Formats: sequence, structure tokens, C-alpha cells
Amino acid sequence: MASSEFLTVGESPDDLNLVALMLRQLEFIFLSPCSERIMSSAIDCVFLFTVIAFAMKSVCSRFVLDRNSRSSVLRKPLLSDEKSGFRISLWFKVSFGVVALLSFAYVVLTIAALSRGIGSLQWSLVEILFRLFRAAANLLVLFLIAREKRVGAVSHSIPLRTYWVASFVVVCFFFSAALFRVISNDQNVVPNLKVDDLVALASFPLYVFLFIVALKGSSGISSIIKDNGDVDSNISNYATASLLSRATWHWMNPILRKGYESPLKIDEVPSLPSDHQAKRMSESFELHWPKPSENSKNPVRAMLLRCFWKDLVFTGVLAVVRLSVMYIGPVLIESFVSFSSGDRSNLYRGFCLVSILFVAKIVEVLTSHQFNFLSQKLGMLIRSTLITALYKKGLRLSSSSRQAHGLGQIVNYMAVDCQQLADLVYQLHTLWMMPFQVGIALLLLYVYLGVSVIVSLAAVIGVMFLTLLITRKNRLFQFNVMKNRDSRMKATTEFLNNVRVIKFHGWEEHFGSKIRAARRMEFDWLGKFMYAISGNLVLLWSIPLAIAALTFGVATMIGVPLDAATVFTATSVFKILQEPIQNFPQTLIAISQAVVSLGRLDGYLTSCELDDEAVERDDGRDDGTAIEFKDGVFAWGDEGGQCVLEGISFEIKKGELAAVVGTVGSGKSSLLAAILGELHKASGKVRVFGTTAYVAQASWIQNATIRENILFGSPMDEEKYNDVIRVCCLEKDLAMLEHGDRTEIGERGINLSGGQKQRIQLARAVYQDCDIYLLDDIFSAVDAHTGAEIFKECVRGALKDKTILLVTHQVDFLHNADLILVLRDGRIVQSGKYDELRQSTIDFGALVVAHETSVGLVETSSTVSSTDAGQDVESSYKQVPTSTLPNVSVQNEVNGERGASKSNSKLIKDEERETGRVSLRVYKEYCTELYGWSGVAAVIITSILWQASQMSSDYWLAYETSSEHSFVASLFIGIYSAIAAISCVFLAVRSILVAYLGLKIGQSFFDRITNSILRAPMSFFDTTPSGRVLSRASSDQANIDMLIPLYLSISIVMYISLLGILIMTCQSAWPTILLVIPLIWLNIWYQGYYIATSRELTRLDQITKAPIIHHFSETISGVTTIRGFGKEDRFFQENMVKVNTNLTMSFHNSASNEWLGFRLELIGSFVLCVATVFLILLPTTVIKPEYVGLALSYGLPLNSVLYWTVYLGSILENKMVSVERIKQFINIPSEAEWRGEDSPADWPSRGAIKINDLQVRYRENTPLVLKGMSLSIDGGEKIGVVGRTGSGKSTLIQVFFRLVEPYAGRIMIDGVDICKLGLHDLRSQFGIIPQEPVLFEGTVRSNIDPLGLYSDDQIWKSLDRCQLKEVVSAKPEKLNSSVVDSGENWSVGQRQLLCLGRVMLKSSRILFMDEATASVDSQTDAVIQKIVRQDFPGCTIITVAHRIPSVINCDRVLVMDDGWAAEFDSPARLLARPTLFGALVKEYANRSSGL
Repeated sequence: MASSEFLTVGESPDDLNLVALMLRQLEFIFLSPCSERIMSSAIDCVFLFTVIAFAMKSVCSRFVLDRNSRSSVLRKPLLSDEKSGFRISLWFKVSFGVVALLSFAYVVLTIAALSRGIGSLQWSLVEILFRLFRAAANLLVLFLIAREKRVGAVSHSIPLRTYWVASFVVVCFFFSAALFRVISNDQNVVPNLKVDDLVALASFPLYVFLFIVALKGSSGISSIIKDNGDVDSNISNYATASLLSRATWHWMNPILRKGYESPLKIDEVPSLPSDHQAKRMSESFELHWPKPSENSKNPVRAMLLRCFWKDLVFTGVLAVVRLSVMYIGPVLIESFVSFSSGDRSNLYRGFCLVSILFVAKIVEVLTSHQFNFLSQKLGMLIRSTLITALYKKGLRLSSSSRQAHGLGQIVNYMAVDCQQLADLVYQLHTLWMMPFQVGIALLLLYVYLGVSVIVSLAAVIGVMFLTLLITRKNRLFQFNVMKNRDSRMKATTEFLNNVRVIKFHGWEEHFGSKIRAARRMEFDWLGKFMYAISGNLVLLWSIPLAIAALTFGVATMIGVPLDAATVFTATSVFKILQEPIQNFPQTLIAISQAVVSLGRLDGYLTSCELDDEAVERDDGRDDGTAIEFKDGVFAWGDEGGQCVLEGISFEIKKGELAAVVGTVGSGKSSLLAAILGELHKASGKVRVFGTTAYVAQASWIQNATIRENILFGSPMDEEKYNDVIRVCCLEKDLAMLEHGDRTEIGERGINLSGGQKQRIQLARAVYQDCDIYLLDDIFSAVDAHTGAEIFKECVRGALKDKTILLVTHQVDFLHNADLILVLRDGRIVQSGKYDELRQSTIDFGALVVAHETSVGLVETSSTVSSTDAGQDVESSYKQVPTSTLPNVSVQNEVNGERGASKSNSKLIKDEERETGRVSLRVYKEYCTELYGWSGVAAVIITSILWQASQMSSDYWLAYETSSEHSFVASLFIGIYSAIAAISCVFLAVRSILVAYLGLKIGQSFFDRITNSILRAPMSFFDTTPSGRVLSRASSDQANIDMLIPLYLSISIVMYISLLGILIMTCQSAWPTILLVIPLIWLNIWYQGYYIATSRELTRLDQITKAPIIHHFSETISGVTTIRGFGKEDRFFQENMVKVNTNLTMSFHNSASNEWLGFRLELIGSFVLCVATVFLILLPTTVIKPEYVGLALSYGLPLNSVLYWTVYLGSILENKMVSVERIKQFINIPSEAEWRGEDSPADWPSRGAIKINDLQVRYRENTPLVLKGMSLSIDGGEKIGVVGRTGSGKSTLIQVFFRLVEPYAGRIMIDGVDICKLGLHDLRSQFGIIPQEPVLFEGTVRSNIDPLGLYSDDQIWKSLDRCQLKEVVSAKPEKLNSSVVDSGENWSVGQRQLLCLGRVMLKSSRILFMDEATASVDSQTDAVIQKIVRQDFPGCTIITVAHRIPSVINCDRVLVMDDGWAAEFDSPARLLARPTLFGALVKEYANRSSGL
């Protein structure tokens, strides 16, 4: 009995049982007016006292903090001053209005209570206090909300939210009591209670709203302040959108309108709300990362759950609601059929059914798309959190950890693993929802079909088990596809990074075969993967028909009556079962992949970091010490690694110039790394006093302008900047460029010579104005004159008061050093000043002797030649008239290419970006790539036949379950099963056909783009960043291989299915035909309106994703330089800007998808409900009951089919952009043929060279680089080529190899014009040691002999001759010793020697040496020059060198000056008269004496 009955009977408490007593007490506490007033007043008082206490605390703290301040604290506001940079939304305005309305109402009620009490002289103290506290609390709330607007609080305070929740609970009691009294119509209610009831009933909706506000927490105020403090007026409307606007994606309308009017640009897309930006995600990561004391085994998982558990719970709630309403439609089919076949006079019942269906579909549409959007948004935030964490970790990784993970693997963590975890969010809820989804479906089937549902259960379990097996196989196939794709991408990356060297040696076919071999393996697994997916699709799409045939068969056998209502309800439920059966195995696979990704990220984010305590850093020291080492022992690895430096002890004073010398591999660069803290310190002490600047031996240049590289994030100081340009000898370089220092530097400094990259690095260091400069072999890439200028003007000029530690092989600079450290095998074997050390006969003495021998050789040549100065010398060089010789100038070379063009100073072109719709031509080119239109026709015909077979099965069901037809079970099941079998056959044929055509077309595109890239001229690679090629070889090729065939085939199916649904619905409810035309129009209009923006957002998403990876890769490559300058924070901020830009595009792209989906599904639901109205209005003579069920079973999925048809079409169009992009690179110009038809068999026999009026320019409309060179070289001559930096030396070598084709003139070798030979016929006959030493990942053997043409004995002999035999022999693996990517585990000098050994294996009649010994010491250089002369006695050798001793023994020397052959004669004759060569020799011989 109800508790009210106990109150009315009047029995004594002794007669009541315990339960009734408790009910009476609870009713008195919560529903009696007195108790309600006490609770309400208590809550109001607690809130008032809490706020007052906080205010008093704030006032007191101000007095305490400002007691010493001259200004009066009373003049300062209690709360902070009003802030700008905030946006007020409708949410805030409504909240403020609701509180204002309540405040006004309670103030009026309080005044009324007071006046009533005064008028009657009867004060009701409880009533007045209750009203007074209520009014005061609401007025205070109103004041607090107003202050929130003033200070820009983006969320309500905890006390305020708590007060609203508590008030809502109390108001619920008021509302319940009032509702009870209104319903019971009690006439004996006190007048005051009537007022209470009226207020409770009227205010309840307002308190419900405030309760929602409290739960949400947002004040409706959003910050539009960027991270740098600027106001962002272009923030996304999502930040201030109302609840209704967010629910319907109305806030996307301005962006879609702008995108529809004109193609969107990056700056036109609004930025993310502040709480979605990378900075907030990074802070959240730091806050929730498990502490070391927790000993978390899965720290990444723990962090993600702590950060995002609320979002996961909310999306889970949405998924439950969606699941609940999903089955309402199928359940209503029986009611509609029953209504149609029964009494139709009660239209009220019919309209109620339509209303229920409409509401259910609306809720389903709303929850499903909100679930999609919020899941994608959550995945986006997870990706942002992880990317920023990975980047910050990359800035802290130790050297050994960086090598252990590898650059490619680290980039994969960001590109692949983060994305896999982001994608998991959407599928995560499927795991726990699947049992409920299947359980509800089987329960419904049991209600309609009885125990025959056991067959359905067995079939579902069997299909899920089979799908799981196929999916596990798919996982294996996909793993192998990815593995082999990684191998292909690795080979492609290696080719692109070293393409110049590969073309020099004519190895394109070898590297092309490596790429194709990896592709063959990838394609084999790809075929298995695609056919397995086809099998999976056949299985999943056959499920509804197959299970229906089995279940109906068993039902007829056991005597379950089948009518139209039953069978069409069942078929609708069977269709719903597709989703969990399809998603569950994929979810398991996705979770397993995510677990692997979590493990990989755990391993990376917990890797060893640099030890900040390894180097003690201080701002200064009184005794003037700058760097101090005591018994230092260091290793590149972490704990237990092999030591590379031992017993290191020295001290460098402030302002001293200290030099570090030693032979190749002695540990010079490692010593600088130890100072920077890059090495693991096993023992000892390192102290550094002051800031450091670092110039690496291997140049690290950013893909930015020259000015940005030099400033390196520091503010611009014009005077200081110009001084830096001057002392680093960059003035003439910048003068030749149209944009000067604003010229963009290409990827890896591709449009700079080696000397220019080194000088820009030096300028970057000088501009930072640090205390200590660590310079690693900065003179190796510049000529003698430039080196001397840099030493005088920079090292001993601009940096004269700085502490400098200089690693160098240039002994002639050492006279000026205050301290010289001599290293051997990682130990300091000698230290002191030049004069002290030169007396030694070991190490330093040997280096000095080798240097003085080479300089003495130069001086001797000069002295000897002077005795013959009077002789008449006839030179083979035809003197260029003095008037035509330009002054010495320095120009920009792209490894020889000079950027003198005033109109083409920007070498790297902007990437082509298509705008507007993807043209039908692109679809045609893809579809007709192999078999023309016949393949497309076959796919369409089989798809139509499959859809027709499915429709015929449903027609058969309607016919057999008709009340006018006699039901024959055997005939019914026989024909239904036959139709099901035919449908499966059509489906299988179609799926296999699609997979076969997709694979063949994908392979065709791969072959064409691979051939195009392999045969592309060098100018293409100079002007195209490798990232553009790699993106086409990876993601674009993957789209063509897998996604485009899949989406194209499914889109065809969806269009045919949509046509079938419309035909079926219109046939049953013929007035619906009137809605089809506007439906089609709306469909087309919405698609066109949406796709214009979505297409550009997708393109922008792809374009903005690449810079994140590129910046990360660039940062990891130069992390030592970044850390050396202490610029980690700046680079981290740059990363967050790039991440925010990409997330902005992803966020709005996801929102645009859901904007479209919500509207299309809403329209579909409306059309369905209108059709349903016709079904209940039309008489049975027009439409039979069985066709009502048929129409509804087809109409229920109309909304989702309509959406997926348009959405998949849009995705397909976005993916077809990949075809556009690949076609761009298929059609690039090709270089000349590799093989010639009439190439001489024994060419070249002598190596005689004749150059006649050679003119070269790099691209059309650019000035000449070589301006008319004519000379001849006899076979077997040794020619030295010298000249200032940028004079055209490397260009001349490129012309010999035809990396650049002559513009005019010709080169004859042994009487054959090289331009008439095949490129490989030409290049394979030459040997070359390029300026930049290039090693490939692999072993010593594979680097010395990439083609595998030589025996181990020949390789060992080559290593012996290039001075590396001892080094390689000392390694355990000998010739199989590892060479990591770019040879980073070998010193630069050792890399150059390995490249020398590679050439020594090759018997070439003509050998080119381009700065082959620039990074080795003079002693090793002298030995190598001697070996080259001995091993190539009859070869023509052309040596480009900055070191004069390297060319002084040559038969003749070519002096180049601004693209002219200024001088060409024997060294002796050139030194016998005033010449440019004589000036270079004099500079080299005397540069140290003048310093």
C-alpha cells in the first residue's frame, strides 16, 4: 500500500510494521512543507557562508601579500580586472537569464511575505527566512555569473555547480509534493502551499536547465586568446555554439557556405577551441602521466584512461541509447501490418505508431552521428596528446635510444601507432556492446519465431567464428603487406636520399630492382589480403538471406506460423545482426593492434633520456674557467656501452681558443658531444660555465629561408645580422639571389653547396651570441681563401672574446691556439701549445710533418717554377680575353647548381594542389587503366543481378505470406533457398572481380610511377622534396591498391540498393513517388554543397599532415644542434602549431561529414514516415498488408543507406585525389635513354677528353653556369680543378655524367660525343668519389660492392688501400659490420674513405674525385693521394679540391672562375707568372702566418 494510506487511516505507530514506519518517516522528511523549507534554507545558508568565507580569505590574502606595497589594497578589486579576448555564447545568456528570472521571482515573493506579515501583524518567521535566504542565494548566484563574464571564466566554479545540483534535488521534492496535491485535488491546502506549488511547478524546468548547466560545467564563455597571447578572432564556432547548434552541427554552416562559394584556404578554416589545442593536451599528458613510484607497466594506457575516461563514458551512453532505439523500427513492423490488415477506423492508433517510429528514428539519427563525431573528436585529441608527447620525448632521447629506435621507426610511432590508437575509439564500445546487441536481436526473434531461433543463434556463432578466422588471417596478411611495404618504402627512401650518387654510378636499375622485389613480395600478400576481404564481404552480405532461409526452414518444420508481420520483422532483425557480426572481429583485431601500438609507445616513451646531471652547467665562475673535465669516461651507449672516450682531463679558460686534432676516428667529434651532454658519462666530472653554440661537422640546415636558419628563432637585429653575414663570408652569396637571405633552402640544403651550408651553420652560431663555441671541422668544405677569411674575421674577430673549441684537420690554424688537444683512440695523448707539441715525433708531430711536407711541396713547386719563368710556354689552354674574365664571385650551387637566376631564386616549387571537383577524366583513367569499360560493365551488371536476386527473395516472402495465398512449406523454402544461393553466387563473382581488377590496376599505376621516378632527370629531384614522392609511393599507392577499389565497388552497391529501396517503397506507397524527385534533388544539392568543403578540408588535412612528420624527422636529425643551442622549447612550440593546424582540418572535416549525415538521415527518416502515413491511410484494396511489411522492411534503413550512399561517394572522390597525384608524377619528363644502340664496346680506351665551347644552364630561362669552356685533356693525365666556392667545379663534373645536359657545345671522350651515348653506357665507365660521402644501410660489404661483383679478397685489398682495413678487421663482424642509415655509426672521415674504397674496386679509365679527402687529416690525405697515383697509373683523373697539396702534383691544373676556364696549365708554369692559381697557392701557403 502507498504510504499516504497509512497517513489517512490514523492507526497508532504500534500497529504499523517497520516498513510502513520507515515510509512515513521518509515522507515526512522529504515531502512535508516544513522539512522542505528547512533543507532549502540550509543549502542556501551553506552556499552563502561558503562564498562569504572565500571572499574574506581573498581580502585577507591581499592585505598580507601587499602589506609592503605603496598603493592601497582597498583600491584593488576583490576579483581580477575585466579581461578581453573572450566570446559570449547563447549558452551563457540563457543561463544568466534563467538565474535572473529566479532571482526576480524570489525577491518578489520575499517582499510579498514581508508585506503580508506586516499587514496582518502576524510574522511567519520560517516563511520570511525561507524566502529571504532563497532570494539572497539567487542574487549572489546572479552576481557570480556576472563576474564570470567580467573575468572570462570558461567554466563555473565548483561551489556554484554543487549549489545548483543540491537545489535541483530539493526542488524535485517540492515538485513531487506539488504534483501530488494537484492530482489529488486536495481542497484543504493552506494558501501559502498553493503559492509554493505554483512556484515549484513553474520553476522546475528552470532548475532542470540549471542542473544540466551544473553537470556540463561550461559557462558559455570561450577564450579566443592564442598560445602566444594574441586574440584569435577566427576561433571555431564550436567553442561558443549552443547545445542545439552542437546537436545539429548548425555551427558548421559558415564554413560550408564559404567553402561552397570558393575553395577553402588554410587561413580560412577557424582554429580549434582552446580546450582542444595541443598545448592543453600536452599539459594534460604531463598531469596524468604515471609517477615513477607507481611502477606502471602500461603508462600510456593509464595516462589515456585518466585523461579521457569521461569522454569514453559519455560516448558509451550514446551507444547504449542508439542500440535501444535501433530495434524499435523492426518491432513496429508487426504493429503496422496488424493495423493494415485489421480495423483501420482508429487512425489515432496508426498515427501514434508513425509518431513513435519518427521519434525513434530521430533519436537514432541524433545519437549515432553524435557518437560518430564525439568518437572521432576523442580520437583526434588522443592523437594530439600522443604526438606532442612523442615530439617532446624526441628532444630528450639519449643517443643510444635514438639509434636503437631509428629515425624511420620513430616517425612510424607518430604516423602509424598514434593513428591506430585514435581509430580505436570508434570501435572500442563494440566490444562490450556486441553481446547486448546480439542478445536483444535473438530475444526478438524468439518472440516471433519461437525455438527456431536456436538455428539463428548457431548460425550467428558459426558466422562470427568463421569471420574471426578470416579476420585473423587478414591480420597476418595485413602485417605482411605492411612489413613488405615498409621494405619498399625503405628502398625508395634510400634511392631518393642518395639519388645523385646512384645516378653518378648508374645504379638506377639495381635500386629499381630492389624496389620492385619488395613490391613483388608486397603484392603477393596484398592479393591474399584483398581476396580474403572479398571473402569476408561475401560472408557478411550473405548473412541476412542465408540465416533467414535456415531459420524460416526450421520454423516451418516445427509448425511456427509465418505471416507477413512475422517474416518482415524477422528479416529486419537479420539485417541489424550484420553490424555486430561484421564489427566484432574487426574490433578484436583493432584492439590487438592497439595493444601492440601501446607496447611500442610504452617502450619509446620510457626509453633512456639524456642525463641532465652529466654536465654541470653554471652561468659563470670567478676563476675564469669555461670548460673543465676531470677523469671523464664516456660511451655513446647507455649503461654497459663501449667507452669511446677515457681518462679525459683538461681545462679551458674563458676567451681561449682550444683546438682538437687527431687522425680519422680518434674521437674528436665525440669530445664535443660529451661537452654537450650527448654521451653517457660513466665516470668523472664535466663542468661548463656559460651558454653553448654548436656547429656540426655534417651540416644540419632547416627547410626554411636563409634568414630563418641564421636567426634560429632569435629576434632580428639588423646591424648585428649584417656583421654576421660579413664575417661568415656570405655577402656575395646573398647578393646573387633575387630574394637574398629570404631565399628558401630546399630539403637537406639541396640548393646549397657544402661550403655554403657550413657557413650558414656558422652564421647561425655566431648570431646567437653564446659564451662557448664548439666548432666541428668548419673549414673542410671551404677553399683556402674563404677559410682564412673566416678564421681572421670570425674565429679571431667577431668571436675573439668567446671561448672556442675547434676540431680541425687544418694544422696551419693551430699556431693561434691557446691549447691544443691531441686525441688517439679516445684518449688525450698530448696537450699544450703549438710550439710545445711540434717537437714531438708522435701524433701531433706526425700531423705537422705531413702538413709541412704538403705545404713545402707547394712552396718548392713555386720556387722551382720561378727559375723557368723566362721560357716560352705553350699551353693547351686557349686564354680567355681579360675583358671577358669576370671578377671573383661566389654563387649558389645545387651541389654545383648556382642559383644566379633572378627569376627562379625559389628552387623548391610549391606542391601542386588540385581544386574543385575531381574530374570525370580521373575516374575514366582509373577505371579504364587495363580493360577499358568492359571491366566496369562487368562489375555493374553483377551488382545489379545481386540486388535483383535480393529483391526477388523479399517479393517471394510477401507473396507466400499473403492471406490470399495457400502456403506450401516445401515450395516456399525450396524457392527461397534457391534464390539465396543464386544471390550468394552473384555476390561472390562480383567480389572476386572487384578484387582482381583493383589489384591489376594498382600494379599498373605502381609500375608506371616507379619507371617515371627512376628515369626522372636530376633537376626533378633538385626541385621536388622527397616527401612528395614518398607520400605518393606510400599513402596514395595504398589508396589505389586497396581503398579505391573497395569504396568504388561499395558505392556502386549503395547506389543500386538506394534505387531498389525507392522502387520498393514507391511501389507499395505510390504517393511517395511525389517525394522522390525533391528527395533526389536534395540529395544531389546536399552532396554538391558538402563535397565542395569536404574535398578541400580533406586535401588540406593531407597537406598539413606532412609538415608534422617532416618537422619531427628534421628535428630528430638535428636534435644535437637544437639541444646544443638550448632551443628545445621553441621547436616544441613549432610542433604544437603544426599539430593544431592539422587537427583543425581533421576536426572540421569530421564535423562536415556528420553535418551531411545528420541532414540526409533526417530527410530519409522524414520520407520514411511520410510513406508510412500513406501506408496507413490507403485502403487495403490499394495496398495489401504483406506489402506494408515489405515496404517497411526496405524503408527502415532508408536514412542510413541515403547517408552512406552520399558519404561513400564523397570519400571515393577524396580518395580519387590519389590518382590525380600519382598521374602528376607519371607524366614528368624523362632523362635520355639508359642504353644506346651503337655504344662502342671498349670505350673509353685512352681517356682523352676534348671540351669544345661548353655552355650549361640548369633550367630554361636561367643564366649560364658554364659560359663557353674549351680545353683538351690527354689520356692518362692527372688534372686538378680549383677555384673559389661556387665557381662551377662540381657543375663541370655533373656535365660529364650528364646529370645536367649541355646547353651548347660538346664533350668528346676518345672521339665519341658523350651526348650520343646511353646514360648507363656513359656513367658505368666512370669512377667518382662525390663531395658528400654517401653510405647505404647494410654492411661494409654491401657498401663497398653494392652490385656484388667482387670477391672478399678484392674487397679487403680495397679496404687496405683506403686505410680502413685495420678498423674493419677490429670489428667482430668484419665485412658484415653494420652500417646504419646514412652511415651515422661511422665518422665522416671514415665514410669518405669507404666511398674511396668503393671506387678503387672499379677499373675505370676516367676517375673523378670531388673533394674526396676534405674530411680527413693531412697525413691520411697524403697517403690516399699516393695510393691513387699508384693504383690508377694509366687513368685520366680529374680532382676537385680546396686543398692545394691535393692538386699540386697533378700534370695540369684547371682554375675555374665564375663558369670560365680562367687558367689551364701545369702547376709549375702557372706559378711562374702572376695567375689566379698562384694567388690560391700563396693564400694556402701563407694563411697561417698572417693570422
